Amino acid sequence: MNNKIIKIGAVAGVVLALSGCVGSNAVTGKLMEFNVKAVDNRYARGGLNMLLAPVYGITVAADYIVFNSLEFWTGKNPINGNPHIFDTKTDTYIEVNHQLDPSLREAPVPPITQMRSIEKGQMQQIDENTLQMDITYNTGETATLVGVKQGDDVTFFLDGDAIAQTSIQELEAYANTSAS
Repeated sequence: MNNKIIKIGAVAGVVLALSGCVGSNAVTGKLMEFNVKAVDNRYARGGLNMLLAPVYGITVAADYIVFNSLEFWTGKNPINGNPHIFDTKTDTYIEVNHQLDPSLREAPVPPITQMRSIEKGQMQQIDENTLQMDITYNTGETATLVGVKQGDDVTFFLDGDAIAQTSIQELEAYANTSAS
């Protein structure tokens, strides 16, 4: 049974990894950009390219295994923001999109770059045991994060739903490490 699970996991991993073989190779592109900007002489660039050959191997692997896969499944490369090459609009020999469900025409996962991030947070103390942060995201959405101290613990609520709990001691240890 355990052997079957390992085989299924391996097949799924290979399928996901192979889906990323084609893409914009953004990591390798960034290294090539560095190579070109490093020196203005074509022969020096060629020499630098030879010296960077092992690094190019690593960047190609990173592109094929991670970034091109993300690009394939999200429709957009997380590094350069370019759409996936398979989404290029061009004249084609065979037209099938009009026969497919619309969900099969685009990448199934939204791009990481479209995820919301905190643009602004405004903190206020409600009482001696409660802090509140009013959050505004880059999408314009808002939320309220509340931390409530109860004994030696602090519970955090996001829009009224409990999302995390920690101890005062853990918070102090975190504050000390991030301050240094």
